[in-house]
Amino acid sequence: MSTPTPGAPLLSVRDLTVVVRGAQGQRALLSRVSLDLGKGEILGLVGESGSGKSLFCRSLVQLLPSRALAVTGGTAVMAGRDLLSLSEADMGALRGAKIGMIFQNPSSHLDPVMRVGDQIAEGLMFHRKLGRKAAKAEAIAIMTQVGFTDPARQFASYPHEFSGGMRQRAMIAVALACDPDILIADEPTTALDVTIQAQILKLLMDLRDQRGLSIILITHDLGVVAQTCDRIAVMRQGELVEQGPKRDLLARPQHPYTQALIASHPSMDEAAPTEPPAPPAPPRRPLMEIDDLHVRYPVSGGLFGRRRSFSAVAGVSLRIMPGETVGIVGESGSGKSTLARAMLGLAPISDGHVSFDGDSLRLKRDATLAKMRRQAAMVFQDPFNSLNARLTIGETLAEVLRVQGKVARAAIPARVEELLRLVELDPGLAGRRPRQLSGGQCQRAGIARALAVEPRLIVADECVAALDVTIQAQIVDLFRRLVATMDLTLVFIAHDLAIVRHLCERVVVMHHGRIVEEGACAEVFEHPREAYTAALIAAIPDIDPDRPLHAPPAGALTA
Repeated sequence: MSTPTPGAPLLSVRDLTVVVRGAQGQRALLSRVSLDLGKGEILGLVGESGSGKSLFCRSLVQLLPSRALAVTGGTAVMAGRDLLSLSEADMGALRGAKIGMIFQNPSSHLDPVMRVGDQIAEGLMFHRKLGRKAAKAEAIAIMTQVGFTDPARQFASYPHEFSGGMRQRAMIAVALACDPDILIADEPTTALDVTIQAQILKLLMDLRDQRGLSIILITHDLGVVAQTCDRIAVMRQGELVEQGPKRDLLARPQHPYTQALIASHPSMDEAAPTEPPAPPAPPRRPLMEIDDLHVRYPVSGGLFGRRRSFSAVAGVSLRIMPGETVGIVGESGSGKSTLARAMLGLAPISDGHVSFDGDSLRLKRDATLAKMRRQAAMVFQDPFNSLNARLTIGETLAEVLRVQGKVARAAIPARVEELLRLVELDPGLAGRRPRQLSGGQCQRAGIARALAVEPRLIVADECVAALDVTIQAQIVDLFRRLVATMDLTLVFIAHDLAIVRHLCERVVVMHHGRIVEEGACAEVFEHPREAYTAALIAAIPDIDPDRPLHAPPAGALTA
């Protein structure tokens, strides 16, 4: 990794203050934030959701998300000009040309009805005044640089024709088209699989080396900044609480908040706590038994109108014993979520069998589904959209209790309060709707809803993927306590292998709809048998800044 060029900073921000104005007056969202960005430097801006990371960067290019927000103080000097005092016309000329931005969700920022190549060429024609033919040639060259495998053909493709990783490459190509001096990357890998994340991070590092690009990388993952950034700046509640070279800050954090962030980071060297070996128990029947399961979906486009199908799950067999914690890992499209939904009768079974506590879902579907509804529950990835936005949290829990009929109507309010305390939520939040809660609070409410059925089995599908690292740690600890105290069986689906190792006893690795490896977490993570499993483990960004980032080539794991 090259070191930043010494000398005057490319960007110098001093005392940046942003307020929100409302009926009760104004409140500071950013309070006197000061930091520098050097030429060719990658600066990691870290902190929880709501800490002000994205707002800080949007303020630099005058793209505040609401008219109620305003910059009330400070300067941001680049090439002798204060960005905060530029007119809209001057800032419009600077955006893209001098400062480019890429975002967490490329699908929301790429035009769905415009060819990807044309979106890249558009910036070249506007800012660099290239003709259409020259702009296309330059766009193809940039697509090559960011890792498109066949840019001449892919120039004419639309965003929906690409995977998430390739859409993110397209977003980076759009930002690079104007040859900016600074690239702001706002959570560019949060929604990506670990192997694709490693590829995108390696790409950003290569672009810095090739172009002398300065990058502000916004993230809540300390593993990402440890392996990609030169310096780290830590934000909390609109204030910059600590900054410094990454090795110094990670080894000797001064602020209690930074120390808490580092302590919350899941480590691949940290296995789930082990209990002393218990005496052999008599053989038990599996709670969930899956035999040669196939889930196929019809797809169009067969030759001469023949029906074709896509196998989302292809011949999976799995036994889950009562009280087990089983992690299911793999990249997007590996079949994890489809398997989970098929287990609970939420996806059609094409072939094979799923049995819950001895009852077959195919042979006795209605009776088995009724049993599952009483004894199994699911926790979903998006804590906001998985709850009814029109009901308060208390009403949601009460509705489940009424449907289940296990609690007398007069006792429902007390049971709602008990459920909220069980997931460590203040019972006073029962009167709030989902959008009035934080992401972590909302996910706890989702877990409370699952517990309301008094389940024997909980299936958690990527339920911490969208949460900050400190909230992730709290939810993982909550699951561990619930499993220990309530005799729960937990199936935990994730693409974060460090969290799975921290929580689960056993891990199942899926690839292209099949199980390619399974076993005790300690054994699989320390001695993976399959190259695919080893590549997943190697691609995880580690909080050790001296451990190299391993990024498999694009498409290397899809064959």
